[in-house]
Amino acid sequence: MLFADKRALETNLQVSLLKIREKELQFYTQNCIAIGTQAALLSGFAYNGIIQVDIPEESHDLLKALYLCVTTMAMGFELIAVLNSTLCSMLGPGLALRGPDGSMHRAVDGLMLEYRLTFVFFTLGLVAFHVSALLFAWLEFSWPVALAMTLALVMFIYGMYKYGMRIYRRFALAGDGFITGKFEIGDDGNEPRETEAPTQQAGIGELLAGSGISDAPPVNAPVAKKRTQEVEKIIGLVEPKQATYGTRVAPSA
Repeated sequence: MLFADKRALETNLQVSLLKIREKELQFYTQNCIAIGTQAALLSGFAYNGIIQVDIPEESHDLLKALYLCVTTMAMGFELIAVLNSTLCSMLGPGLALRGPDGSMHRAVDGLMLEYRLTFVFFTLGLVAFHVSALLFAWLEFSWPVALAMTLALVMFIYGMYKYGMRIYRRFALAGDGFITGKFEIGDDGNEPRETEAPTQQAGIGELLAGSGISDAPPVNAPVAKKRTQEVEKIIGLVEPKQATYGTRVAPSA
């Protein structure tokens, strides 16, 4: 009976810790959905720029090739962002919900990497979309009009970069202030510590290479059972430890 109560107490505590991690799962899932929605809109605009734009025959072949290539790149980057966000929002919560013990941590860590990578593709597609509009101006209009549109687009690109970096710096987290809901507990009873994300200092090259995902354990790999210190403290309240040497123990009645 006591053993069953202890196991139930430990299980309830583990469920409570997973609820904390679930908040991170919902956060990254909503981020992926938001990026995918905007990327789908931009990819549709880029597709229309390919099939519904009448390119003048007298335009230079190099300029026409650049326009079509950049517009195709914009559509491709945004479609990659749509695909990544869709798969992440579907497979990530599925792994956390139906996977074996430890799948919640693997799902959140994977979403943390993939949504950043998805945002990189979304940004690349957004830049290519503006470059495509710039090339379209030189294809369709005379050089004074094209020059005016070029200056306006360059100004808007600079404005997006400036205000984007301002918002990023306003809400950016320092390396020592990046808190996750994951607890790493050692078998030797050490203090639990909240771990930082492995990709906090990762660059774009490591994100594109999928760094950190391949290091994740396989789905069917056995997960070592660990007893958290919180459980030890709770059990210690109802299960007195043995008296240390030199401590006088009151005789039982």
